[in-house]
Amino acid sequence: MLLSMNIGLVSGRCRDQRPLLELKNSLTFDNSASTKLLKWNSASDCCEWPGIACDDGGSGRVISLDLSFEGITGGLDDSSGLFSLQFLQNLNLSVNSFSTPLPASFASLTDLISLNLSNAGFIGQIPNDISKLTKLVSLDLSTNYFLRGPVLKLEKPNLATLVQNLAQLEELILDGVNISAQGSDWGKALSSSLPNLKVLSMSNCFLSGPLDASLAELRSLSIIRLSRNNLSAPVPEFLANYPKLTAFELISCKLNGIFPQTVFQIPTLEILDLSFNELLQGSFPRIQLSNNRFGGQIPEFPNVSSSLLDTLDFSSNKLEGPIPSSVFDLAKLIVLDLSSNKLNGTVELHLVQKLRNLTTVDLSYNNLTVIASGKNSNVSSPPQFSRLRLASCNLRVFPDLRNQSKLYHLDLSDNQITGPVPGWISELSVLQHLNLSRNLLVGLERPLSLPGLIILDLHRNQLQGSIPVPPSFIAYVDYSSNNFSSFIPPNIGNNLSLTFFFSLSNNHLTGAIPQSICNNDWLQVLDLSNSSLSGAIPSCLIEGTKTLRVLNLRRNNFHGSIPDKFPRSCGLKTLDLSGNNLQGEVPKSLANCTTLEVLDLGNNQINDSFPCLLKSISSFRVLVLRNNMFSGLIGCPGINGTWPRLQIVDLAFNHFRGNLPHIFLETWEGMMEGENRHLEYIKL
Repeated sequence: MLLSMNIGLVSGRCRDQRPLLELKNSLTFDNSASTKLLKWNSASDCCEWPGIACDDGGSGRVISLDLSFEGITGGLDDSSGLFSLQFLQNLNLSVNSFSTPLPASFASLTDLISLNLSNAGFIGQIPNDISKLTKLVSLDLSTNYFLRGPVLKLEKPNLATLVQNLAQLEELILDGVNISAQGSDWGKALSSSLPNLKVLSMSNCFLSGPLDASLAELRSLSIIRLSRNNLSAPVPEFLANYPKLTAFELISCKLNGIFPQTVFQIPTLEILDLSFNELLQGSFPRIQLSNNRFGGQIPEFPNVSSSLLDTLDFSSNKLEGPIPSSVFDLAKLIVLDLSSNKLNGTVELHLVQKLRNLTTVDLSYNNLTVIASGKNSNVSSPPQFSRLRLASCNLRVFPDLRNQSKLYHLDLSDNQITGPVPGWISELSVLQHLNLSRNLLVGLERPLSLPGLIILDLHRNQLQGSIPVPPSFIAYVDYSSNNFSSFIPPNIGNNLSLTFFFSLSNNHLTGAIPQSICNNDWLQVLDLSNSSLSGAIPSCLIEGTKTLRVLNLRRNNFHGSIPDKFPRSCGLKTLDLSGNNLQGEVPKSLANCTTLEVLDLGNNQINDSFPCLLKSISSFRVLVLRNNMFSGLIGCPGINGTWPRLQIVDLAFNHFRGNLPHIFLETWEGMMEGENRHLEYIKL
């Protein structure tokens, strides 16, 4: 949805040059990604700067500021020059990486009509001050939940407080914001405050159902997107009473009951997506082909020259045969998704590039062979992809994508691409998701300089040499199963401050774990297994298990004792320290890890008795103590039973004595399967 605004350029000198230059100087941004800030200078009229528009009345005041896709990583606070632009009507800071809370000073921009902070990297509570922007017509605070998880939230204030004064609002886009509200609460909050609402988009917001009847009062709604919320309710009949509804999306909402046929009679309805609601019933006047079991071949499309088809999604079926040539003549096509079928044959990528309107292409996981050229394409005006997935397409070279300035998702995994990662990858300035795993890559032509990158997956290649330091603020990094042979860079943790997954497993590394790895309050999975690391396990790493769920250091050369630093709020589920040279006792503070499911201390030199200190951890499923120097009796005196969910226990090659208490065999119910109740795994 676009808002029509009365915006033009003035011929006179801009009156807001000083705060704009102050704003530029305070921001941290990537020069190679910037197409706007880099060109701001005092030698020209700021009304002519890229990203700036002034009013057409000749006042020289800036009323529109667009700094989207600028690679900004910080520098915005309440003292920023931004908040001196008191005549701003339109502000767009989307697709950056600010990584700070939202400044309360946004409330000072009282003339704002449109505020777009989508995927800008802001975190924490949305301030109540946003509700003071009473002229707002469009508000977008959405986040790509699948890439970052919920980084903005609405608790105190809640949704009702946020929207209570926004009576002019027509577009409310909060996808990925953690709202955590019941159906009656969020429904009444919207219906009582937003009488002019046309676009409601709150997917992945942790909303609960049912859809409250008060929503029927929002008669102007044309777009409703509430996907991936736990509504767990039937679809109400009142949805058929929206006279202007064009799009209705409730994907994966645990809907149930009979879908009302009257919804199909809405004359304006263009898009209806109810995918992944297994309990929803009823008959449908149109066929959705994605995520079904349709087989056979895709037929040729007639009259392609006049076709208005813009979306072709046959993904996750059982379709066979080649892709019909007529598909590549559907000139209006925007989305082409044929992934996860059994299609075969050869696809020349230049045929896809003839479709100038394409933004999304996914041919992954078929039996296709995609032929791409590593050189500049000869296609004039090729499409600007935003999402390109060619996983498992038998690619042998990198397709030339160096001019794809809007590409944010690139998946070329599971192919046979050889050679280095090309340097032009760093020119894809808005790239957020890069998956090159399972190829034959040997290195990087130059360091990755992608300030907005969130997902980086390079696992199972043949990458050599030093470990590349990932871009700052990245969320997911997988370097596992390569041929890296250096030490871990000492300051690598400074770039992992928002990372939740980091793996260097199955490499040929040297040295110790750097202390900077601990500079992270988000890390959930750390896998450094089978990588020839040495030294002691850093105490700070154990202290950081408040957020850590998986810590895998197996098959290295760590020595010394396990630090007795597990915090009271330890959240570990898996701890694997097997195959090292660890000594001493099982740390007493490990008992703080009350959700632990897997503990593997095997093949070390730990000298202790049976770990009764862990007797209160009822979640244990795997306990491996093999090949250490444990001694004494098996079991804990005075305890009738412990670890009822245990499925695997391995105490072999220790110095335990006595018999296995019969009570263990009676209470270790997790080792039993089905009606026969056979032991699943026990090794003594």
